[in-house]
Amino acid sequence: MITITKKVYFTKADRGRRRLADQPSASQTVPEGRTPRLAKLMALAIHFAELIRTGRCPDMTEIARAALVTQPRVSQVMNLLHLAPDIQEEILFLPRVRVGRDPIPERRMRRVCREPSFVRQRALWAAIQAGAKQSTSEHRGADVDH
Repeated sequence: MITITKKVYFTKADRGRRRLADQPSASQTVPEGRTPRLAKLMALAIHFAELIRTGRCPDMTEIARAALVTQPRVSQVMNLLHLAPDIQEEILFLPRVRVGRDPIPERRMRRVCREPSFVRQRALWAAIQAGAKQSTSEHRGADVDH
């Protein structure tokens, strides 16, 4: 008995039918790496705010109960909403992490979130990004030496 193994890809055709395709469609390919935790927390903060805004959750205490975390932790996540809108957008679109730890941990953003001035937030954010790029390049260099 002979077994042949081959990946098969389908595309959608007329009236919900599927057709064989030579290569996977964009929706079938999975990008390499993982979404940075900070981006996930930013999206979660936006989601929590929407739950409160629409009345599906009355307050952060109820969100904490539902998420099985403490109310102060929900506050830490929600504080990301105090960031300048352009910083929030950059966080949501951070590049995927391919190896190792996230280059920007959420803890480093807490100081930026406490800063009321968007101008100073942007300066702090730029410094954090520069430090993340430097540590990423040092990490890559360390990998080459070993």
